[in-house]
Amino acid sequence: MRILLTGAAGFIGAHVASELRAAKHEVIEIDALLPSAHPAGTAPDGLQRIDVRDSDGLDDILTGVDVVCHQAAVVGSGIGPDDAPAYASHNDFGTAVLLAAMHRAGCERLVLASSMVVYGEGRYRCDTCGIVDPLPRTTADLDAGRFDNRCPISGDATSWDLVPEEAALRPRSTYAASKVAQEHYASAWAAATGGSVTALRYHNVYGDLMPSDTPYSGVAAMFRSSLAAGRAPAVFEDGAQTRDFVHVQDVAVANRLAIEAALGGFEALNVCSGQPITIGAVADILAKTAAGPAPVVTGQYRPGDVRHVVADPARAYARLGFRATTRPADGLAAFADAPLRARAAESSPSV
Repeated sequence: MRILLTGAAGFIGAHVASELRAAKHEVIEIDALLPSAHPAGTAPDGLQRIDVRDSDGLDDILTGVDVVCHQAAVVGSGIGPDDAPAYASHNDFGTAVLLAAMHRAGCERLVLASSMVVYGEGRYRCDTCGIVDPLPRTTADLDAGRFDNRCPISGDATSWDLVPEEAALRPRSTYAASKVAQEHYASAWAAATGGSVTALRYHNVYGDLMPSDTPYSGVAAMFRSSLAAGRAPAVFEDGAQTRDFVHVQDVAVANRLAIEAALGGFEALNVCSGQPITIGAVADILAKTAAGPAPVVTGQYRPGDVRHVVADPARAYARLGFRATTRPADGLAAFADAPLRARAAESSPSV
C-alpha cells in the first residue's frame, strides 16, 4: 500500500516508518521538524518537510495515497495555559486540515495516533460497591499519604480496574483535550465521508530513541536520566500508582496491523502491553539494571495526577490481532541503556 506517514521523524513515527518499510509498504514520510523536538541535522533521508497545517503541501503529496497514518502532534501535558494555542494549532487545526485534504484527494482511510490521556481518570473498583466513579482526591488525604481515590458510596479506598474503550472521555490537560478533539474531528469526518478511522490510544510508550530529559519525556526516560547523572530516581506518592508501559516496537506493529486491517467507520483501540506495572517497580527495574542508586519514594504529589490508568487490551486483539510481545520487565531493563534522542530546544511543546 501507499501510505502517508505524518510525524515520521518523531520517536514513534520513526519506528512506524521502519515497521512499514519492512512490510514492503510504500511510505511517504513528512514532518514539520519543529526545533523544539528535532535537533538540527536529525531528519532521515527521504523525509519531506511539510507541516500538516499546510493544505497546499498536503494536496501535492496525497495523490494515490491509500492510507494516512497520522502521528504528528505536539505532545506532553504542557507547562501552563500559554501552551494551549500550540496544542490547538498543531493537533486540532492540523488534523482538520489533513482530513479536508484527504477528502479532496479521495483518500478514505486514517490511522490516528491517540492516547490514553483521553480517559483522564482510570477505572476504579470498590470491594463493597463494585465499579464506581471515584471521588476526587483531597488535599487532606494526599498530605496524609492516603493516595487512593475513595468510593463515593462507602468512602473506602478503591483499586484499579481495566479501562475499556467505551469509557467516558474526561481530559485533564490541554494535551488531553487536543487528543479528544482529534478523535471527534476524525469521527465526524468518517461519518460525513464514509471513510474509516482507527484511533490507537497509546498507553505509556517507551523504547529506543525516546526523547531525553525534557518536561515532555515519559517518567521512564526521566528516571533513566536521573540514574545517568548519579541521582536516585525520585518516585512520587507511594510508588504504587499503576500504569501500562508498552514498548515502541509494539506500538509500531499495532499501527501496521491497523493499516492492513481496513476496519470500517470510527473505532478506538487501546494499545498497551496488557501487563500493568507500578511506577515504583519501573524505577526499581531501571535502577537495578543500571547498578545505580535505589529509588527514593518521596511522598510528594501533584494534585492533578491520576492515581491509576490500566488498559483493557481485549478489543485490539479481537479487531486487529494485536498483542504486545515485549514484557514491561524485559523491555524496561533493556531501556536502561538504550540510545535516547539528543536534547532539542525546550521553549515550546515538542512533536
